[in-house]
This record gives sequence, C-alpha cells and structure tokens, in this order.
Amino acid sequence: MTGLLHEPGGDGCRIYDWVMPDELLDLTTACGTRPGLFCEWVYNQTDSDAAARIATWLVDRPLRIFLIIMVAWFIRKMLHRTIDRFERRVAERSPLLRDAPLPDDVSTVTGRRALREHTLAARAKQRAVTIGAVLRSSVSLAVFLLGGLLVLSELDLNLAPLIASAGIAGLAIGFGAQSMVKDFLAGMFIILEDQFGVGDIVDTGLATGKIEEVSLRTTRLRDQSGTLWIVPNGEISRVGNTSQLWSNAVIDVEVAYDTDLDYAIATIKRTLDAIWQSDEPDATVIAEPNVLGVERMGDSSVVIRAVVKCEPAEQWVMGRIARKKIKEALDEAGIEIPFPQRTIWIRNEAGSAA
Repeated sequence: MTGLLHEPGGDGCRIYDWVMPDELLDLTTACGTRPGLFCEWVYNQTDSDAAARIATWLVDRPLRIFLIIMVAWFIRKMLHRTIDRFERRVAERSPLLRDAPLPDDVSTVTGRRALREHTLAARAKQRAVTIGAVLRSSVSLAVFLLGGLLVLSELDLNLAPLIASAGIAGLAIGFGAQSMVKDFLAGMFIILEDQFGVGDIVDTGLATGKIEEVSLRTTRLRDQSGTLWIVPNGEISRVGNTSQLWSNAVIDVEVAYDTDLDYAIATIKRTLDAIWQSDEPDATVIAEPNVLGVERMGDSSVVIRAVVKCEPAEQWVMGRIARKKIKEALDEAGIEIPFPQRTIWIRNEAGSAA
C-alpha cells in the first residue's frame, strides 16, 4: 500500500510504502472489512478462512440480522403506542365528543339533540381511527424499509444502485401522481381538523349538498336534486359548513307600506317566542329569536328581518315552520301582506284634440 507522509519542518511530502500485516489481511479476507466478534474469535481459534466464513454466514450475520429485526420491531411497537395515545386524544379533544348513548326516542327535541351528540361522538372516533390507521401504516412502512436496507447491507449487497433507482422512480411517481398526493394531504387535514364529516351540509365551491362519505382522496356529497358529487379533496379550496354546532334561520317578512311597523315587529316577535317556548318536535330553537327590524324597502313592500338560532342543519325546517306561523299571526292581526302594485299616470299632450 502506497501513501504520502508529510515531514514537519521539511520542504514537502515523501512517498512511503505501508504493508498491511498478514494476520490482519487474512482476517479481512476471511471475515470482510467489518469482522464480527464471533467470526474473529473463530478465525483466531481455528486459523481457517473457511471456518471463519462459515461462522459468519451461519452465526454472526444471522445474529446481526435478527438484532436489526428486533430493534425495528421494538421501534415500530413504541411508535404505534404513541400513535394510539394520540388517537385517543383526538377522539376526546372536545367535551361534546364524549361517548354519548344512543337515544330511544328521536321524535322529541331532546332525543334529536342526544342523537346528534351520539353522531358527533361516533364521527370523532371514526376520524381518530382513520388518522391512526394512516399514521401506523406510514410508520410501519418507514421502519420496515429502513430495516430492510440494513439487512441487505449485512448481506454485502451494493445498495447504491438500488437507492439511486428508487430515488429516480420516486421522482417520476411524484411528478406523475402529484395531484393524488395533493388529494391525500388535503384529506388528512380535512379529517384531522374535522372541517366536515358525514351528515354535514356543505358548500365546497364545486358542489353543495349533504356529505355521504369522506375518504383520504375524495369527498362524496349529494345535492338536493339527488345528484351524487365526487369531489377530489385537493380541489377543495374553501368550504362552507352549514351544520356545525348551530345554524341561523333567516326570515324576511314583507308588509305593506301603510302598516304600523312597530305593531308588525311586535307580532312577529311574539310569534317566534311562542315557537321557542313550545314543545313542537320540529321546532329546534336553542336561543331567543331576534327581530332585527326593517331590512329594506322594496317597490311595494317593507321587509322585516328576523333571525332564529336553531340546531345544526335545521334552519330550513325551522324557517318553514316560522313562516307558516307568522303568516297565520299576521292574518289574525289584520296586517296585510302586500302584492305588487303599479301606478299609471296618463298625460295629454298640450294642444291635442279633445
């Protein structure tokens, strides 16, 4: 073996020859550049290259491969336990998402509220299970891939071409399937942040309807006409969820211009308060109704706006009930609901014949 030796105080380097000792050369030949303790012990005891090679392939390398597998299994086990704890924390993050019992009667307001809490609890558990399954699969893949590479290196296989090929293939797949990767990442955040779930009524910008299924790649929702929309998660840039925690039923009531507005507002408020305090099964009002006042003045009517806070996704049903009751109350109070009116002016030209 040839090398360079720099002499301190000298004017340059001197070429020297260094010869590996025969004992070390024989050990390297028998056990490789990284001789194991058992291989080295067998070689020292037998002074035989064949015995050392046999010991390496039958004992030393299997032991190291077994140790790699056991360490990978232990790391995977610990990471899975951490993910399980994270999954439980996600499921129990909000007190509303507790393990609510399934109600026996859903025809009453209390029963429907209990059913909604049960649905929220089930959705939280499903979201946590989905996140946990994805994280566990990712962790297992990463740990086993790294462990497999270490095992292959113990078999003296050249991993450089394999890693280079995998890198090129990953780059090609990344360019070709970037939209799919975008969908999966968006789906992860949708599930993790609970932006919407099964049963919610949402506006995704691409379609509006009731969510029937949320997966990591797509969201399925059905609109009011019955059309099923399948929207890739990566294409959803904004979401309007109309059924999170509570909703508002906005009610516009038109009255004639000659109506006493204070009397009309008091009549509407009294009607909505009666709905709020009633035990009607479909009237899911959760707060005192608010009559905001005159919203606008139209061509032939004055618009009075009221807002009723109700259960999630119940604003449409609540609006129908409130309009019916308000119509009956206005008729009873003698308040006219206007109809379009038009005044026509006829003018004769000056000097025209009679």
